[in-house]
Amino acid sequence: MTLFEPACCLVDVAAGRLAGGTGAYRKRLADLAGLYLDAAAFAALTATRGDEIVYDVTEFRPSENAGDMIFGVTRMSPGKVGDEYFLTRGHIHARADRPEIYYGQAGQGLMLMESPAGDIRIVEIGPQSICYVPPRWIHRSVNTGPGDFVMVFAYPADSGQDYGIIERSGGMKTRILDDGAGGWTARDNAAYRPRSGAEVAALMAA
Repeated sequence: MTLFEPACCLVDVAAGRLAGGTGAYRKRLADLAGLYLDAAAFAALTATRGDEIVYDVTEFRPSENAGDMIFGVTRMSPGKVGDEYFLTRGHIHARADRPEIYYGQAGQGLMLMESPAGDIRIVEIGPQSICYVPPRWIHRSVNTGPGDFVMVFAYPADSGQDYGIIERSGGMKTRILDDGAGGWTARDNAAYRPRSGAEVAALMAA
């Protein structure tokens, strides 16, 4: 067996980036079509701001082998589409029994989590707070603050991501909207379609 070399990466909180990582990707507003409640507001905003980056990720990915670890930094821009706060695509791990942690570095936001059966949990995240996402929970990040929302994340390297699980259900069961008083509120998603008993059972057994 070959040993990997140890590594050290610097978290640049002000820039919302991981220095010394192995890769990066970004999502612009135009890449997030279909995620938001107000389609007309999304179209109007995209017409003028479609190239703006909603979130970007820098990561250190030594391998995708079982027993290894992937970690990195997510930076989310502040903003809303209509009354709905900027969010990430969200996912469940392709190996559903894999967990993830998020460590707040700057800004204010939350982790919106949904069980296969549709139970919702919401964890607010600020600087120096750690959010544990247990196995089998679908999760997405939401920036509810006025500035950049920056988090460090880490998860098992063989986890993989299934982004389609949210789309197949018409979105997550809950949406996060501006409450009109400087905070946020959770509202039911009328387009949500519950998963079948068979799909829920398969995810819980995975």
